[in-house]
Amino acid sequence: MASATDARYGQKESSDQNFDYMFKILIIGNSSVGKTSFLFRYADDSFTPAFVSTVGIDFKVKTIYRNDKRIKLQIWDTAGQERYRTITTAYYRGAMGFILMYDITNEESFNAVQDWWVLMSTQIKTYSWDNAQVLLVGNKCDMEDERVVAGERGRQLSEHLGFEFFEASAKDNINVKQTFERLVDIICEKMSESLDAADPAVTGAKQGPQLTEPPAAPHQDCAC
Repeated sequence: MASATDARYGQKESSDQNFDYMFKILIIGNSSVGKTSFLFRYADDSFTPAFVSTVGIDFKVKTIYRNDKRIKLQIWDTAGQERYRTITTAYYRGAMGFILMYDITNEESFNAVQDWWVLMSTQIKTYSWDNAQVLLVGNKCDMEDERVVAGERGRQLSEHLGFEFFEASAKDNINVKQTFERLVDIICEKMSESLDAADPAVTGAKQGPQLTEPPAAPHQDCAC
C-alpha cells in the first residue's frame, strides 16, 4: 500500500524505465479560447482552424527532457462549457499543473478567468498535488487586429492571482512550447523544494511526482 508521502509526492516508476517522472497537466478555460488547438500544437505540432467543441475530456501524452530527466506529460484538454464543469472536476485528481487560458479577442473569456480560478482553487485543494502550479495564458495573440484584452490587463490579472503570464498563439506557434516548459520547470522547482523540506529518509528514496495511466475518457479530435 502506498504511504501518505507516496500519495503526495509519488515515486519513480519502477516498471517503466522509459521516463523518470510523469506529470499531469490540465488546460482550463472558456469554450473556444483555443485549448485544443494549443494542445495539438504542442503535442503534434499541428493546427487546424476548424472549430469543434470538446466533449468532456481529451488528452495527449508527450515526453520531454528537463534537467537531465525524461518527463512524461499527460496533458488534459477540458471542455469549457458550463454544463461540463462538474464533470471535469473529477479529473483534477493528481494534477501537477494547470494552464488557465483566455482569448485576447474575447472579453467574456477574460472576465471568466477569476470565476474559473475560484472553481479551480477549491478542486486543487481537494484533489491535486499540494504544490500544483498555474500559468495564465492569453491565447490568439496572432489576431492583433481583433484584440480586445490588452496584454497589460492580462499581466496585471496574473500578478493579482499570483501566476506567471504568457501571451501565445497556437496558430502561429508563439510561446506554446515555452508555456509548457516553464510550467514543467516550476513544477520541478516546487517538487525539489518539497522533497528538500521532507524527512531525509524520504528524500533519500528519490521520490517525485508520478501518475498512473488515466481512466477511459471521451476522445475527440477538435480545435476548440
